[in-house]
Order: sequence, then C-alpha cells, then structure tokens
Amino acid sequence: MKIVKAYKYKLKTNKNIEEKFRQIAGCCRFVYNLFLAQKIQEYRTDFVMPNYYDQAVQLPLLKEEYPWLKEAPSQVLQQALKDLEQAYKNFFRRVKSGGVPGFPKFRKKGVHDSFRYPQGIKIEGSRIYLPKAGWVSFHKSRSIQGEIKNVTVSESASGWYVSIQTEQDVPDVVHSSNTAVGVDVGVRVFAALSDGTTYMPVNNLKKLEKKLTKVQRDLSRKKKGSNNFKKNAKKLALMHERIKNTRMDYLHKVSTEISKNHAVVVLENLKISNMSRSAKGTVESPGENVKAKAGLNKSILNQGWGMFRNMIEYKTKHSGGNIILVDPRYTSQTCHNCGYTSKENRKTQSHFHCTVCGYELNADINAAKNILAVGLTVSACGAAASAAQ
Repeated sequence: MKIVKAYKYKLKTNKNIEEKFRQIAGCCRFVYNLFLAQKIQEYRTDFVMPNYYDQAVQLPLLKEEYPWLKEAPSQVLQQALKDLEQAYKNFFRRVKSGGVPGFPKFRKKGVHDSFRYPQGIKIEGSRIYLPKAGWVSFHKSRSIQGEIKNVTVSESASGWYVSIQTEQDVPDVVHSSNTAVGVDVGVRVFAALSDGTTYMPVNNLKKLEKKLTKVQRDLSRKKKGSNNFKKNAKKLALMHERIKNTRMDYLHKVSTEISKNHAVVVLENLKISNMSRSAKGTVESPGENVKAKAGLNKSILNQGWGMFRNMIEYKTKHSGGNIILVDPRYTSQTCHNCGYTSKENRKTQSHFHCTVCGYELNADINAAKNILAVGLTVSACGAAASAAQ
C-alpha cells in the first residue's frame, strides 16, 4: 500500500536567507490576496468566479506589471493559487452544509508566512536546495524515506522550518495485536479505553496557559510599535508555540500507544465544530450560560480531539489495524451491563450508576465499553452484508 509521511526539520538560516524567504512568502501573499479580491468581486457582481486555470494564465502578465514577483519561483505562485482554490471549495462546502458563511480571509504579513515547492528540490546530506533561495542546511534528526512530493517552508516564532512530504510503497502488514478497544474522549479525562486504561489531560498545559495570560497582560501595557512591544510580542508567540508543541507531543505519544496495542480502535464520530459553537445567540434571542459554555468550548479545543482522531486513524492504518467510527449519541447514558438508557444513570461527571440494575463504574470507561460494543456490532453487520452480496 502507499503511505504519505511528512518530515519536519528546523532550517539553519541567516539574515540573507530569511530575507529571501520573506520575499518569496510576500510574493505568494500578494498573489493570493489579489486573486482573492478578484474572486470576491466577480462573485458579488455576477455570481460566478474564475477558477484556478483562469487565474493561473494571468500570472505571466502580472509579473510584467510587478517585476518583483519574479523573485519567487513560478510554481510557488501557482501553489498559492491552488491554496486559494481549496479555500473557496471549503467556503462552498460550509454554505451547502448550513455552516457559518464567510469568504476566505486575506493573508496578513507576518502571520503564518509559508510557501510550497511542488518540485525542483534537491537534498544532499543535511542540505536542501530550494529554487530561487539556494542551498540551506537543516537539522536532520531522522532519515527521509520515500519519493518527495512537495516541500513547504514556513516561519514560526522559533525560526524557519521545512516540511517534506513523501510517498512510499510499503508491504501490507498484519497488526501484531488481535484486540479491539473503544475510546471515549472527554475534558476531565482526556481519553478512557474500554479495557480500563485512562489518560489524563497533559500535565503542564494549565501552568503554561497561566504564563501565557501573564505575557498577554504585559503586552497590553506596552505601547504598540515600541521595542518593548515587539519583544513581548515575540515572547507571546514563543509561548503559543510551546503550548502547541506540548499538546502535539502528548497527542502523538497517546495515539501511538493506542494504535500499537490494538488492532481495532472504535472512536466516536464527534462533530467538534458543532460541540464548540458559541452560546451567545443574537440580540433578539440571547444564549444562556454563555460564560460556562465558553469555558467548555475552550476546554474542548484545548484537548485537540480532532488532531487526536487523525493521528489514531493514520497510525492504526499504517500498522495494519482498522478504525471504526460510531454515533456518539447515548453512549454516556447507557448501562453497559443491562442496556438501560437514562440521564439519571449519570448524575455526576465521573460516576455511572444504573438506576435499574445497580451497575456502577467510572462513567468514562462505561462509555468506552458502549462505544466498543456499538463498533463491533456495526462491523459485524457490515461483514454480514458483504457476505450476503
């Protein structure tokens, strides 16, 4: 089977290289914003908009009008247009699904600056050749395997990074385990497994968030544009990056452990965007318990459930396992012992007590057992339907 992997390394840059990177990123940002404005204008006037190919043929003329665009490789500018095309597909998908409408946002200078090369890349040892930028050394922490499909250069608070996406053929593997497990994700307990294993939220995230709040407070007291403001802004960006890296490290460790130990992993098919929707409502119809809901939304997003699910999916698949997604409704209210479903079964967040049979268990583990049972039933029904055909 074919698998796609990404390798991310920190680049060893200097002022000249960073200046070149910012020029290329600026060219991509200019092209993206210019053609985004064109799409919005034509959509508002004629309800039509040019597609990627319509806009890509305008790039040579645009370079004649703005000669400094030649500082960036043509294919990198084309990739910016492809990103814009994808952003509009996402926009129409939101409209069709009844989500919150809104055109794609214009890109801002210094915010997530990046650009992508689809080809023309060379790698020799711990050096990489980037067209129009030249040879750049990087910290090669692991070897690169597979055929390189594209390379993305991006800036973060701690410097510039290169992300190399590869594709490789690997033989089909059989998972070393034959066990199945259900996984229930939550706020107080990050993940509970049907075998009784629990994973608490990452330890020092709250400590880091307290430090983040202090840095944000300090920044608000500085004069915008001053040297002290810039120093604090840099410190704030580094804090955000540290929190992100801490969360990602924990998610990788937990998802790797689960995918290695179990051949079948059953997860809830949660609609996280709906769960974390604001409760403010409108002026005519204001929401209730807005502050409490905002705190819950923050806790949900802090856990990184979406990233966790993606990690388990691809890791389990690569190790020869299988993922099953089930409807999450009533899994936390149903008694795993007798099947009775009621809100009264779970009067507290952590304890489950069936009002009919008296069955007691940790509420999250009970939910995980129900998730596993539903997943195995769905899998058995699917296998039976395939056999019947």
